Amino acid sequence: MNLLAFETATEACSVAVLADGRVHERFEIAPRRHARLALPWAEALLAEAGLARSQLDAIAVGRGPGAFTGVRLAVGLAQGIALALDLPVVPVSTLAALAAGAPDGRVLAAIDARMGEVYLGRFEVAQGRVVALGRECVARPEAVEVPGDGPWYAVGTGFAAAEGLLQRRLDAVLASVEAQALPRAADVAHLGALALERGEVVAPERLEPAYLRDNVALTLAQQQALRASRG
Repeated sequence: MNLLAFETATEACSVAVLADGRVHERFEIAPRRHARLALPWAEALLAEAGLARSQLDAIAVGRGPGAFTGVRLAVGLAQGIALALDLPVVPVSTLAALAAGAPDGRVLAAIDARMGEVYLGRFEVAQGRVVALGRECVARPEAVEVPGDGPWYAVGTGFAAAEGLLQRRLDAVLASVEAQALPRAADVAHLGALALERGEVVAPERLEPAYLRDNVALTLAQQQALRASRG
């Protein structure tokens, strides 16, 4: 199975090629440089893996949630390449990809959503498989419900946001915290391969991003209210 995978929903830009079970990946924390890096990396990785575009079985993509421009970029790249090569697309949750890097067990994956909020997902991770435990959401850290069925492994920048408020709120049920963890295309590729085996693919034109919220910026009044609430 051969997959090309993109993950650009956070400050990290990541591209991977999965070729017959082996992953080739480029990963760099590169704010505002994703569009410049992603396609050249894809070409380089295909060459490194010894694959022609015609040998790809599908395009896997981190569909979000995350930064709006980053999510749109990954979705656009996946759609364009898949349409050009007549390939299906495998959408993968960015939060699930983040959770895939955690130890086996129950995992809380959280990404800093800015504007005083986090994107949050709950997962069960076992031997490379990631199963969602409920719906992903966007919420203020102080409003996140404390899960009572821990311990949980915590991963993602959402646990460093707002001066670590989410981590402090959930501390009693957390086994460990990796607050600097970012999603990687290698994990998107692995999860995409499993999804492809299950037939969970979409036509490129039917691929949809997962934003979880509609507004991309706070109004002036909301910004003032947020600053006031933080004292």
